[in-house]
Amino acid sequence: MALGALSWSGDSACRAILPEPVRPNIILVMADDMGWGDFGEGATTLTPQLDTMAANGLSFTRFYAAAPVCSPTRGSVLTGRHPSRYGITGANTGHMPADEHTLAEYLHEAGYATGHFGKWHLGTLTTEKKDSNRGRKGKTKHYAPPWEHGFKVCFSTEAKVPTLDPMVDPKSGGVYGTAYWTGPKEEVLDDLKGDDSALIMDRALAFIAEVSDAGQPFFAVVWFHAPHRPVVASEEHLARHPDWKGEGQHYRGCLSAMDDQIGRLRAALREHEIADETMLWFCSDNGPEGKNETLGTTSGLRGRKRSLHEGGVRVPGILEWPERVSAGTVTDVPAVTSDYLPTILGALGIELRDERPMDGLDLRAQLWGEDQERSRGIGFCSAKEQTWIHGNYKIHVRGKGELVRLYDLRSDPGERDDLAQEDAERAERMRAALVAWSSSCALSAAGDDYR
Repeated sequence: MALGALSWSGDSACRAILPEPVRPNIILVMADDMGWGDFGEGATTLTPQLDTMAANGLSFTRFYAAAPVCSPTRGSVLTGRHPSRYGITGANTGHMPADEHTLAEYLHEAGYATGHFGKWHLGTLTTEKKDSNRGRKGKTKHYAPPWEHGFKVCFSTEAKVPTLDPMVDPKSGGVYGTAYWTGPKEEVLDDLKGDDSALIMDRALAFIAEVSDAGQPFFAVVWFHAPHRPVVASEEHLARHPDWKGEGQHYRGCLSAMDDQIGRLRAALREHEIADETMLWFCSDNGPEGKNETLGTTSGLRGRKRSLHEGGVRVPGILEWPERVSAGTVTDVPAVTSDYLPTILGALGIELRDERPMDGLDLRAQLWGEDQERSRGIGFCSAKEQTWIHGNYKIHVRGKGELVRLYDLRSDPGERDDLAQEDAERAERMRAALVAWSSSCALSAAGDDYR
């Protein structure tokens, strides 16, 4: 695909000042409930394709989901903002507001083809019938489908589905109750048997083939359901994990099935001769489900899904972009899913529309291998927990601030040694930064000028 000057259309408030190369293709891939320890060294039988992708690009040793559960993290990807700023503070809570400026909207206005494939979980997709967790006939309050937020091609579900034969309840054999939709009132009824990750990739690859063959740059969001419960794997993928039984074997089987589709995607980019000029990102939406390693491992990190300890929010993070990122690059600089939007817009020279608070940062210094410190910290807020990460340190606050703990993540990634009393000055300084950040989020959520 030729890299010519940008042909600009759409909202003139969003201007482009583009360096060369002007328009990489962009693909954001996300797993669902994949553990930090399910990727990389010690996990190669699970994710050989992801391991190869990492070896050919940039690996983040400290990549974070913006939240310890699904929906808030997904919203952070598309907005660059913490979920509390726009009301998606938990799974099945709130929806993507109409006045949020999503990454898909920015890129569509810049001439990109845009497509969403897989799990949405940022609002309901129908008001015509009962569907998934919240879709109901006549209920419009949380109707916020991807096609109303910048995505012009969709193959999307509101929430989870089984990872094999997604329309079939694996326990009862009946209808599962969550549909795929391609647009308003456009429910998919055919060709939905087999591995769910493959079904998602089938549609994503058809989109990529069509638009790349036409010479149009594209933005594709591929959000797998795997390895979220209910985990169901084919006999082929179960056979790769004979040392596990039951749900643990199905978990690893559906993770292997998803990894196969990563390989299929990377092969398709090479086949279409667009691999070099494509930014291919991968992460998970939060840490693994459950109370033990049956449903994934954190490799010794404390906590799991729903926790703001490292095991709940530190996730695999990879970028492969051969044209700009050297193979085998590794960065220890903390990064978060909120960084996607400012980094991608920065690479394209697209300016933000307004002055609303942006929690993410432009990570291009890390992409070029310049391991500079992050200029400001990363804040997290979930249920009764709040945390602030800056450099190697993390402060963890519970309740109304009565329990404050400080960890040095470089020497203590498992968060076992509380340094709050030993290093009281640092703890207080970081607590003050956390209070200031959380106050700005509260003002945004209340509709103040900070929004």
